[in-house]
Amino acid sequence: MYSVKKVLFYGFLSWLFPFIAGFFLYSLHESNRVFFETLMPLVIAATGVVLGVLYLKGSPNPGAEAFKVGLIWMVISIVIDLFLFLPESPMHLSFMEYIKDIGLTYMIYPIVLLGLGRASEFKSSTSDQ
Repeated sequence: MYSVKKVLFYGFLSWLFPFIAGFFLYSLHESNRVFFETLMPLVIAATGVVLGVLYLKGSPNPGAEAFKVGLIWMVISIVIDLFLFLPESPMHLSFMEYIKDIGLTYMIYPIVLLGLGRASEFKSSTSDQ
C-alpha cells in the first residue's frame, strides 16, 4: 500500500465529511427524510471521488490498490459509526437496522475507488502506446 498513514487519515476524512454534512442536514431527516436519504449518498459519492483522486494521484500503482483502499475506508466509516448508532449510543439502532439504513451506503467507497483505479490503468495503458 502506498502509505498506511495516508490511507487511515483519508479514511477518517471519508467518515468525517459525510458526518458533518449529515449534522447540518439533520433537520431534513425529520421534515423530509426522503430528500435526506437522497442527499447523503451523493455526499458520500462526492467525498469518495475527491478523496480518491487525491489519494490515488500520488500512488505508484493506483489500479492495484484502489479497491483495497476503498474497502478500508468503508470499514473505517462503519466502525466509527457503530459507536454512534448502536443501541447503547445516542441514535439507538440495532446492528441490522444500521447496516440497512446507513452501513451499506459506504459500499460507495470501494466502488468509486475501483472505478478511479481502473480509469487510471486505462489512461496509463493508452498513454504508453
